[in-house]
Amino acid sequence: MSVMTDRRPAQVRAQSLDATAKRIIELLQDDGRLSYSAIAKDVGLSEAAVRHRVQKLIDTGVMQVVAVTDPLQMGFARQAMIGIKVNGNIREVAAELSTMHQLDYIVITTGRFDILAEIVAESDDELLDIVSAQIGALDRVVSTETFVYLRLEKQTYAWGVR
Repeated sequence: MSVMTDRRPAQVRAQSLDATAKRIIELLQDDGRLSYSAIAKDVGLSEAAVRHRVQKLIDTGVMQVVAVTDPLQMGFARQAMIGIKVNGNIREVAAELSTMHQLDYIVITTGRFDILAEIVAESDDELLDIVSAQIGALDRVVSTETFVYLRLEKQTYAWGVR
């Protein structure tokens, strides 16, 4: 439910959030549909103040409130993680990948791959097309390795606040 998108170091972000903001985040991580009035009662602020605080947390990229769906029930038959090796500027390739709407998660990493990208596809044919014709066709992509998800064992977004 909450996703950190702020580019400042984690310690700077955490220090800039007061106890009330952290509690609001915790409450919404537990139940993203919680009403402003219920949050207000818990944190001791007015409903309007909570609405303002939540909007500020969203506007500054500290969190986002979204509906998390089950891809299988939404008609997406295939999920996979794609490991990508790059020759050249990794950030530029990651930016190019970010424009592909089928990719829902892109990270620059260390180790065997330079970039990891997650895809949710309607079929194996769509997965093949995106990996070979789109990702593989990028100038600086040296190689890819695709890890097809067989079964989701755990998915959580409630890692809390510090």
